[in-house]
Amino acid sequence: MSSPARTAVSERSTLLRLYLGRGILAVVWAVAFAGVHEDLGAAAITLLVVHPAIDSVSSLLDHRATPDGFERRVIALNGILSALAAAALRAAGTHGVAPVLHVFGAWALVSGLAQVLVGLRRRGPEFGRQCPTLVSGALSFLVGITYNIQAAGDSPSLGVLSVYATGGGVWFILQALLLGRRTRLLEAAGTAG
Repeated sequence: MSSPARTAVSERSTLLRLYLGRGILAVVWAVAFAGVHEDLGAAAITLLVVHPAIDSVSSLLDHRATPDGFERRVIALNGILSALAAAALRAAGTHGVAPVLHVFGAWALVSGLAQVLVGLRRRGPEFGRQCPTLVSGALSFLVGITYNIQAAGDSPSLGVLSVYATGGGVWFILQALLLGRRTRLLEAAGTAG
């Protein structure tokens, strides 16, 4: 197997595990947050910090597996912004629901845009069309705007965050399944080794 083919196989394998792990963690997070979001206490604030922290760690792992270029820089920037969002959510949690929704919304918007950019760069024969990644990123971008509008309204609620995380988790799991299918097809065709 040539070096570029070996690199592509390794990157697909890393992404498959990363997407599946992120998807499962997002769904678990959503279930946990749904049980504590009514009271913006220590458990809820801890979970609020954990969500973007997972994204930050995932970005670090993705960054390590991605060759140099624009895509890698976007992933690094997203990882840094997610770490900052985790810190900002911790601070916002002590000030109430509206500040939390503002911070989470801003992070969802930026993270969604990064996801779309990376998904567009990964489209092709090695990684497929990236439809779940693109849809998830676009929805995250739009939801981020919606959360900021809701935060400025009369009755902001954190219940929407569990729905957001569940949706994101499902999209990541779907992308992992499609990437696994792509890997099997390429292996059957003899191009992946």
